[in-house]
Amino acid sequence: MRDLGYVEGQNLVLEVRLAHGRLDHLPALATELVRTRPDVIAAVSSPAIRATKQATTTIPIVMAFSGDDPVRHGFVKNLGQPSGNITGVALVADELAGKRVALLKEMLPRATRLAVLTQIDHPSAASQTKAAQETAKSLSIEMDVAPVHNSRDYEAAVAGIVKQRASGLFVVSNPTFFGDRERLATLATKNRLPMMCEWREMAEAGCLMAYGPIISDLYRRAAEYVDKILKGAKPADLPVEQPTKFELVINLKTAKVLGLAIPPSLLSRADEVIH
Repeated sequence: MRDLGYVEGQNLVLEVRLAHGRLDHLPALATELVRTRPDVIAAVSSPAIRATKQATTTIPIVMAFSGDDPVRHGFVKNLGQPSGNITGVALVADELAGKRVALLKEMLPRATRLAVLTQIDHPSAASQTKAAQETAKSLSIEMDVAPVHNSRDYEAAVAGIVKQRASGLFVVSNPTFFGDRERLATLATKNRLPMMCEWREMAEAGCLMAYGPIISDLYRRAAEYVDKILKGAKPADLPVEQPTKFELVINLKTAKVLGLAIPPSLLSRADEVIH
């Protein structure tokens, strides 16, 4: 927002509410925000968008960003003409889930069993897990599902994955997992589990690989939506955008700890290699 000419305390007032991974807190937080009567609300992740949508049908809402199909989840009528009070940036996590599983298999060519870590209460958990399982099946891989409610379940989930002798771990797109990225990376490495994640920041935290959009680009685009709305544009008239640029990041330090040799074909396609 600063790049667009906004300075907090001068021409911008920010009200921030954080759920800290507690999805059940989102409805109350959204209602609390609506009571402050803001000109626009930016919501990050599908659970936050859903909670905000339920709290108001009049205040403009910017998806910054939705990890799910916003049409299927009822956030907008269609991408070209949202029609309601919601617009912004969306990415289809299901499609990316399949791509990430394929990349993990390429990293571990001898793997016959992988696992997927998923959060039970997240709205896209089932669809992402299904996409991961379908891709795994097409690659002749068994895919175990390790569901968790919250961060207290991580150790037990990983212990179960190790017991099933999975060769690697895929982490679904999820704001809770993103927030806990360092803890998850440490846990996976400690248990010698190569882990495939979503964002560059997760690879920087120690995840073996990450593939996804550039998160700073998504937030920058979301800020531009907010700017347009503050200048009078209607959400219904602003088409929903989807990211077109994706990056593959590989953490060689983690690979070394795990004793893994990165396939040259994969290494040559990496947008960034962390040494």
